[in-house]
Amino acid sequence: MVKKEVAVVGGGLAGSEAAWQLCQMGIPSNLYEMRPNKTTPAHKTSFLAELVCSNSFRSDDDINNAVGQLHWEMRAADGLIISMGDKSRIPAGSAMAVDRNQFSSRITEIIEKHPLISLNHKEITDLKQLKEDHIIIASGPLTSNKLAQALIELTGSKNLYFYDAIAPTIYADSIDYESTWFQSRYDKGDTVEEREAYLNCPMTKDEYYEFVSKICKSDKADFNDWEKDVPFFSGCLPIEVMASRGKDTLRFGPMKPVGLTNPKNEVKPYAVVQLRKENKEGTLFNIVGFQTKIKHSRQAEILRSISGLQDARFARLGGIHKNTFLNSPDILDHHFQLKSYPKVSLAGQITGVEGYVESAAIGLLVGRMVGAKILGREVILPPPDTALGALAYHLISQNDDFQPMNINFGLFKSSINNLKGKKNRRERYSTYTSIAKSSFQNWLKGVNFV
Repeated sequence: MVKKEVAVVGGGLAGSEAAWQLCQMGIPSNLYEMRPNKTTPAHKTSFLAELVCSNSFRSDDDINNAVGQLHWEMRAADGLIISMGDKSRIPAGSAMAVDRNQFSSRITEIIEKHPLISLNHKEITDLKQLKEDHIIIASGPLTSNKLAQALIELTGSKNLYFYDAIAPTIYADSIDYESTWFQSRYDKGDTVEEREAYLNCPMTKDEYYEFVSKICKSDKADFNDWEKDVPFFSGCLPIEVMASRGKDTLRFGPMKPVGLTNPKNEVKPYAVVQLRKENKEGTLFNIVGFQTKIKHSRQAEILRSISGLQDARFARLGGIHKNTFLNSPDILDHHFQLKSYPKVSLAGQITGVEGYVESAAIGLLVGRMVGAKILGREVILPPPDTALGALAYHLISQNDDFQPMNINFGLFKSSINNLKGKKNRRERYSTYTSIAKSSFQNWLKGVNFV
């Protein structure tokens, strides 16, 4: 055991995982969780790592699914969350679902009994309260107002978001490029890449008004009571809110056709839906300005009525909900430490990942990186051709339009040479996961974690 201590703020999936990884390296930690002394609007029990909105860890297929590959990597790295998920599993086909109470109670028992983890049911409102050698903030999407204020003081208010406005993201290989074209409005940009930064999907007048009608008639997902008091930012209004303000509102907003010329059709489009690359590799595109509360079952159907997107496959669908997260690419270094205050690291959903598995995975990674730093080892991120590495690089790579993200194959950075000739989707996916497994094992050995 080493003498240095780590404060872990937040007893959710990421915080519990980070504390567990530290103790596996012989490093003591103080885990601070405000519940049950102070409750949240969503949590119902006093357990650590409580699952609040679902009991699913999604697909466990580590051959053809990105989240399944992330499961595999977490198991390889002796993850607490995935291990307790396996022990609390209930039937769900190829997906991984758990008994919620059994899952959380097992984690709570392990944390409470571990000699290197001190559990403190105490709200941290000021980081100056903490005297430990290093601090990991894993307070999640329901970070208390006082702690959020402390984070604002460290990072600046412009880096803290309270509404997670998610635009739908589409796999690039599912787009029909015959009916679309690349062009930035008014051909703005100094390079060809900049002048062709947007993929444009045209609409005729009839198509546009039919599209608006579908949006207005669609069922919307409800906000929780505790989300209703947070106003929309003017820059991220849901498309259905804009459509309700007038049938031409979208045409003068995110669907405006000005400054664009369709080289494949002489008829000027009445409206245009624009897509923008989500990553440098161009494997993912997001639909610009299309954050929405339309229910997912209907949303995909509506979006596939857009020219060029009739066969679209979605890495994620749009959504808006209350969620505290930080602009990680601007404020974190490659060790997930705050650039302005390296004593503090961020982990879990507050970094801008979506989902239970992703939050726990980043907790695992940050716990290990903080531990490596304390032990005087080299701190190395997993390669970006692994699931954990792909997720990590999404959080720390410069991004002018940073949005929370689930793990998906569009984030992987496998060499294009490894994918040549693999036009079948399952063949491509199995290639991704095969490379990822080998690469992740090499990373574990290289950083002395096995």
